[in-house]
Amino acid sequence: MPRQCARDALLDWENGSRFAEFILDQHARARKLSSADRALAMDLFYGALRHLLLLDRLIDQLRRGKIQISTRCLLRIGLYQLFQTEIPDHAAIFETVAVARKYEKSFVNAILRSAQRSLKKWKLEINQWPMDIRFSHPEFLLRRWTSQYGAEIASAICEWNNRPPRNYARIHPIGADESELNRVRSATQPSLVGDRFPGFFRMEGIPHREWIDRGLIYIQDPATFLSCQLLDPKPGETILDACAAPGGKTALLAQFMNNSGTLIATDSSEGRLDQLRENLSRLRVKHAQVRQLDWLHPSPEETSHLPQFDAILLDLPCSNTGVMRRRVDLRWRLDGESFAQHAAIQSRLLKNCRPYLKPGGRIVYSTCSIEREENESVIAASGVPVEKTVLSLPWKDGFDGAFACLLRP
Repeated sequence: MPRQCARDALLDWENGSRFAEFILDQHARARKLSSADRALAMDLFYGALRHLLLLDRLIDQLRRGKIQISTRCLLRIGLYQLFQTEIPDHAAIFETVAVARKYEKSFVNAILRSAQRSLKKWKLEINQWPMDIRFSHPEFLLRRWTSQYGAEIASAICEWNNRPPRNYARIHPIGADESELNRVRSATQPSLVGDRFPGFFRMEGIPHREWIDRGLIYIQDPATFLSCQLLDPKPGETILDACAAPGGKTALLAQFMNNSGTLIATDSSEGRLDQLRENLSRLRVKHAQVRQLDWLHPSPEETSHLPQFDAILLDLPCSNTGVMRRRVDLRWRLDGESFAQHAAIQSRLLKNCRPYLKPGGRIVYSTCSIEREENESVIAASGVPVEKTVLSLPWKDGFDGAFACLLRP
């Protein structure tokens, strides 16, 4: 039952530190949900997380006093359906109450029916609530975005983050049979996103499982293309992808290089390297060398055999505020110190990679953050000359947030 799955996943999330996507996957697999039921469970679970503060304010307005956390989680699921989905009210209430434990059925039913009777009144009242409650974003994030971009754009960022994301993929031509590629191109032609992002398409309604398994396409947001395009690696060059896992950008670099030259892909985590190797193998990337290397603490043993690089892609760990729409519980994991901590790591990674660049070489500094503290401020503090900067601003461009800066040390 998808509502029970969503309720239990939400309770699990409240009680632990695991990421939401892993929690939901575990619960959905355990229940062997069908594709349709899994999709509904995902919508309910992720929707409740996106609107957490709003839903909790509604619960507190509808019922004064302490409520058990398991009951609160179920009420969040029910109220999310009433206030944020097109599910008919009677179905939302009936199916949610059916999940309730025996001792809480009448209570859950009473709260949901009270909300349903005054739905229009509540929606009008919600419009007057503080912005952090209305959009369910921590207040420190709203202050930060208002300071950087102004109140109107801060509101637009919140609205964007609260919409379910669209899924995109990229046609991957390396080593593929041309007739198979032509069939994929023909099927995806109506969903291509435009000349700015060649080969990228929207996945809605596209039969894609077999294409993914055979490496004909790779699930990837168009914004990821910007940093690779800016680096512009050439066939025969020696390229470093310093923070490579899970490998989407590595495969794009290989495509730019026509699967030739030297491409070294490093990451600090052995587990992530396994995923990187698997993806590159499926995508038929033949010339990439995968190595474990922690650029925060590079040892002579790790770096002594590295060549000098024509170009380095430095796709850095960051706050991920540009992809908050996809990482639904991210807003509840960040705090006011997160950005300075990431900026310190980013500065160190940039400093540690620079000595491995050939004279006249180039670095692309890349994040999926929309925070100036992690982007422009880090570059300015480094003193490295900037040749060009490209941005993807979600509320403006309609894709994930991304920052990429071409540097010429």
